[in-house]
Amino acid sequence: MCAVYVCSKGGPEGTFTLQSHEYSIEIAGSIDEVWAVFWNRDRPAPTPPKRRWLPWRIRPFRARIEILHRGDADGNGLVRHCWFPVPWWLGSGGVGESWEWLTEVTVGQSWRYDAVGKPLWSRAQGFTRLEPIAADRTRISFRETYHAFNPLIGRLFERRVHAAISRDNDEMIALIELAVQSARRAAQVGS
Repeated sequence: MCAVYVCSKGGPEGTFTLQSHEYSIEIAGSIDEVWAVFWNRDRPAPTPPKRRWLPWRIRPFRARIEILHRGDADGNGLVRHCWFPVPWWLGSGGVGESWEWLTEVTVGQSWRYDAVGKPLWSRAQGFTRLEPIAADRTRISFRETYHAFNPLIGRLFERRVHAAISRDNDEMIALIELAVQSARRAAQVGS
């Protein structure tokens, strides 16, 4: 579900358009396994994706996350740098970036993040919750609000960019399930 709201900032800046995106997906994996996929803070730093400046040369890449600061024992205060695919017509070589700060972490259940991203130079706030459905199935519920700092850029591009970034839920499900399966195989080899 995606909606658009006009919100007052309460200051001389006036109003801004706020995108809101919500969805839930079900994953084949226990809540502990799914939590471990999201909260593996010991993974090596990724190589940033190569930027492709011409649309016919763009090859899709998967999102990458670099942990800049691990936060406390629960993950509160974790800071990460993310790269993710965006439409090529934004002029960023098909690569978007965000810098995210995680708070309100409830271990094994939920977390919130606040982010600044580009190429639109925007602010986002998201909340993710994990819920057990069965012993081996987990529902991931996600809600994000998003707005560009520049009102003109926001009106021209915000809705289309947010829709493009948020539409790959099927690939995300497959990647999370693959990570759960890989962790299971690694645990079997290690035992």
